[in-house]
Amino acid sequence: MRIFVIFLLLATFLLNTISAQTNVAITIDDVPNVRQYQKDKLHPLLLHKLDSLNVPIAIFINYSKLEQNKEIDKNKQLLSAWLQREYVTAANHTFSHSRYSDVGFESFKKDIEKGEAFREGTELKKDPKYFRFPFNDLGKDSLQHKKIKTYLKEQGFTIAPHTVESSDWMFSYLYEHYLKSGEMDKAKEVAAAYVVKTIQYFDFFDSLAETQYNRKINQIYLCHDNQLNADYLPGIIQLLKEKNYSFISLEEALKDPIYHQEDNYYQKWGVSWLYRWMKNPKERSVAMKQEPDIMEYYKVYEKLVNE
Repeated sequence: MRIFVIFLLLATFLLNTISAQTNVAITIDDVPNVRQYQKDKLHPLLLHKLDSLNVPIAIFINYSKLEQNKEIDKNKQLLSAWLQREYVTAANHTFSHSRYSDVGFESFKKDIEKGEAFREGTELKKDPKYFRFPFNDLGKDSLQHKKIKTYLKEQGFTIAPHTVESSDWMFSYLYEHYLKSGEMDKAKEVAAAYVVKTIQYFDFFDSLAETQYNRKINQIYLCHDNQLNADYLPGIIQLLKEKNYSFISLEEALKDPIYHQEDNYYQKWGVSWLYRWMKNPKERSVAMKQEPDIMEYYKVYEKLVNE
């Protein structure tokens, strides 16, 4: 009888532990960052740090980055290093990171095809079957949305969504600005805010998902290949591990039935797919207003950009 009770308590503990877990896929846009690679004297710091974390990563490649400077062969070596990692899934992010709603269907299609042609003309392996829109801009209206989705499906691409993002591109701009100007205290403050806000965004979108679907979902986190993440993404991943997150591949994340839902959002802004699936615009608006507040940092970002 005692053994049965112990077994029952252990089973209950394990079930509670499993139910408390949230699965997340980490995805990184705008790979490879050749500017940072040169700055770091050809040491891919983000990649080297990811090597020690043992988590699956999906990278979304802008092939034009390989031609941003004269070191094309070295840049290709950098991308090849990413692709050689078994934990890395490669995916398409267009050739030049053009914005679909601005350039239109024909130009955007050519940008996708140019990226594919570039990849096929190199020794870069791992044929990408996933595609992510630059800026997560799926088009300015329902017509643009439908045209590009039909084209991508015909080409065998799966659109890669995201459910969580924390404006790391904005925090990274501030972080690099303060590092460059020698304002180390401000750089550390921005980095600390990025880490805190990212965890808050995870908490927010986890809560939103549970409210919408009455269960935990496979989350997909979007961030970028930048200096801020080279310095702080490993710490964020560790914090998520301590919060009982499990790290899965993009392929595994997309097996969650929520990703089979209809996209009901036909504007150009790159919002979380948790918002896109909402049928009621008012409900979406209310949810968006409850996100963690980063306006303090965004105002500083706008000021610096406009100076």
